[in-house]
Parts: sequence; structure tokens; C-alpha cells
Amino acid sequence: MACVFTSGTFAKSPTSNSGSQTSIGMVIYSNDTETVWNALRLANYSKNQGDTVKIFLLGKGVELDSMVKTNTDLKEQADKFLDNGGSILGCGTCLRSRNNKQPQVCTFSSLADLYALIRKNKIVLTF
Repeated sequence: MACVFTSGTFAKSPTSNSGSQTSIGMVIYSNDTETVWNALRLANYSKNQGDTVKIFLLGKGVELDSMVKTNTDLKEQADKFLDNGGSILGCGTCLRSRNNKQPQVCTFSSLADLYALIRKNKIVLTF
């Protein structure tokens, strides 16, 4: 059995890929380019494996909306995720505190949406 650790959160990885799909929730609260890029890469990889993936941007994570304007690698990964049917939610309070009234990458969301993401997904990862 293997475990994946990301900032204190862990999930068991399957011993073999049996072709079964799972649901993954990702909470991104970092504005570190490399961390966010790797989270988006994992989200895209997981979607390509047939998994359902939903991302919630929290705190500094909502800055992804401005980061994609200057970083083409992040924009490419975010666009790929969204184009493949992925969903990116953004903390409304966090967006408003940064004067972002019209986010382009994420949709305004609430604490209730974050709670739902945690409750509905089999695996929740934090970055």
C-alpha cells in the first residue's frame, strides 16, 4: 500500500489500475507557480485516466486567475483542464478581498461549495 502526502492530506493509491474511476477534489491554496502547475498537471492526468476532478481555489490560490495572464504554462494547464470538462471553483470572499469581481478561470463559490467538495469526493488533495 502506498500513500500520497500533500500538506498533511493523504490518499491511498491503488495497487493496480483496475480501470475503475474515482472522484478527486483538489484544494489549491498556494500561489507558488510550481506548486499550482503540478496540481493542474495532476488534475489533467487524473481526468485523462477517467476520474472526475473538481478544484477549489482558496486563499492565495484564487490568484491563479491573475497568474494565467502572465504564465503561459499555467494558462495551458488550466485551459486544458477546463476544456476537458473540469470545474474550478474560487472562494468568493478570497476573490473579493483581491478586488477580483470577474474571474476568468474560476467561478465565484462559497464555503458551502468547499464543504460539498470535501464530502462528495472519495479523495481530497491539498496544494
